[in-house]
Amino acid sequence: MIRYSKKRSPANVFPLVAGQALYQTAAVLVAALSGLVGFSLAADKSLATLPVAMISVGTAISLIPAAAFMKKFGRRKGFIAGIGLGLAAGALMSLGVYLVDFRLFVLGNMFVGAYGGFAQYYRFAAAESVDERDRSKAISWVVSGGVFAAIAGPSIARYTRDFGDIPFLYSFLSIPALCLFALLAVSVSGHIAGQSVASDAPVPEQSFFEILKRPTFTAAIVSSAAGSAVMVMVMTATPIAMKICGYNADDSSIVIQWHVLGMFVPSFFTGNLIQRFGAPRMISCGILMFLLHISLVLSGMDLVNFVGGLIFLGIGWNFMFVGGSTILVRSCADGDPAKIQAFHDFLVYAVTTLSSFLAGAVLNRWGWNVVNLIAVPLLIAAFVVIQWYAVLRKNDVASRDYL
Repeated sequence: MIRYSKKRSPANVFPLVAGQALYQTAAVLVAALSGLVGFSLAADKSLATLPVAMISVGTAISLIPAAAFMKKFGRRKGFIAGIGLGLAAGALMSLGVYLVDFRLFVLGNMFVGAYGGFAQYYRFAAAESVDERDRSKAISWVVSGGVFAAIAGPSIARYTRDFGDIPFLYSFLSIPALCLFALLAVSVSGHIAGQSVASDAPVPEQSFFEILKRPTFTAAIVSSAAGSAVMVMVMTATPIAMKICGYNADDSSIVIQWHVLGMFVPSFFTGNLIQRFGAPRMISCGILMFLLHISLVLSGMDLVNFVGGLIFLGIGWNFMFVGGSTILVRSCADGDPAKIQAFHDFLVYAVTTLSSFLAGAVLNRWGWNVVNLIAVPLLIAAFVVIQWYAVLRKNDVASRDYL
């Protein structure tokens, strides 16, 4: 069983924010460059987004083992193990670029995803480290670590891309350095949840289907998965769509940077908004942000359309992801947190993996507009589910099935 720290204080969250920020910097750097590197290395250009897609594959594969590892050994050791995978990822991708080996580069991207599988639990560790009333804020604070990543990731990509004789080599060599800083942040923390006291409270064994049928879990997974799937598909396709339109790598890096700021800057107030208005309303606002993105990018192919649209895309993801994670914490109230969190994140990344694979093929065959229009029915379905959950919550259905 996951072991909880005796001391629950907002200060416990700071090392987790640092760990998340450094992981996310590496992830943003890879997201900004892997599509372009894949396009240059792949013989079949429809496979250009395969490296990015393999990030989601690596995450999905590692999520359940990461939860099991942390349940047995604690959060800190789990985060250190994930950072080790990040070090391997940087080495593999750098070697792939150096040897002009597409398969090795793809494998390195999958290791980045595996690193991410462990890093996904930073937000849950933060929720476990504070009092119940502060959990939505703690989740939001950890997600806000991406603000640093939004600035640092594209900046590193931009300034290292052409450094040396081999383009992009030093960009990927910077990933091990980021991992070492993350290792320092996690190692010096004194109160990461999952380190101090083992709980002897019995936890009921629940099957996947028992967890899945809970309205809270259903609402959480629909919000997180729909928001992440739409965001990943569009973000993956954006650099290639811009290249087709005649924009250069610097232009796409700027767009991705603004997009990532849109993803994470709202985290400074999303937790407070959820406390005031409730998760269902904020998730609904996130769906509205996605629709604003679609309207803007369909109205033109100018740089301002890409920048503005991707900002709305990021805000929509933030509201849906933080809102879904907050609902998920409620679903863990009387169950096994490790299993519930692992099932949730596994399903999210299974869906985002599929969307990453589809991004390149859809863009190549039907174009940029279709990449965005695919999101509409998914968002409508998510809105219906969230409204259903909101009605149940409003009626205060106080039963185990409601949880």
